[in-house]
Amino acid sequence: MTEERKSTEAAQTTLPLSKGLRVIRVQGRILDGMVMTLIFIMLATLLGAIGGLVFDYMTAIKLLYESVGHMSTIAAHDLIKETGQHLVSDVLSVFILIELFRSFSDYLEFHRIRLHVLAEVGFVFVLREVFVGLYANQLNWRDLLALGGLLAVLAATRVLATRFPPRPHSSHQ
Repeated sequence: MTEERKSTEAAQTTLPLSKGLRVIRVQGRILDGMVMTLIFIMLATLLGAIGGLVFDYMTAIKLLYESVGHMSTIAAHDLIKETGQHLVSDVLSVFILIELFRSFSDYLEFHRIRLHVLAEVGFVFVLREVFVGLYANQLNWRDLLALGGLLAVLAATRVLATRFPPRPHSSHQ
């Protein structure tokens, strides 16, 4: 009778465990599906951004070609500078989208967000702001100092994340 009781108790303890594992597996599949959907949205956004960049570039060339002959040298220079700032900002925004796309892809592959990838996304984002601000002459020394400090923190984070990677869990070994 004790053997029968032990097997009944064992069956009762494994039943909730297997239900819990099924729930976790279903949750993992749902999350994977959501991330895959986000990846496709990011891919469409990236393609749209590249298409918009090409369109903006062609429009800028057409505008400059039509306008330069009718403007003074100073006005033409200002138009070229403004158009260049807009195109530089667009190109750097595309790089940010590429890095975000990569981090979503990494999440789908590794089922975790890798800190060094996020630090790289932060690098690209901060560098975009620095380049756009410097190109537009809109950053003062305090802004540059703050952005430099942020870049130093991101660099330290990336170095520490690559030097001390997380240990694998015993259940994944």
